[in-house]
Amino acid sequence: MSTTAKPVPAQSIRAKVTSKGQITVPAEIRKSLGVKPGDHLRFEQHESGIRLVRDAEENPFEKWRGIGGFPGMGKGREAIVDYFRKMRGHDDLD
Repeated sequence: MSTTAKPVPAQSIRAKVTSKGQITVPAEIRKSLGVKPGDHLRFEQHESGIRLVRDAEENPFEKWRGIGGFPGMGKGREAIVDYFRKMRGHDDLD
């Protein structure tokens, strides 16, 4: 016996466009997308309609950059390698 998933009826939520072309994304949609103030949304046009997605171009680890840094260590890969070589007593002659 074959089971076929029944199509879920589309939920309809209305939003008003202001004279400046702005809309307020309804709270239910913001919550389902995980959208917070400052996030970017992308409207993708398809043959079947428009799709709204949260734009995730940002690196989720960016907010942790530099956290817990060591005093005297610069930023970037070269600075980290240099710091640990000096800490381990490595010189260019080795």
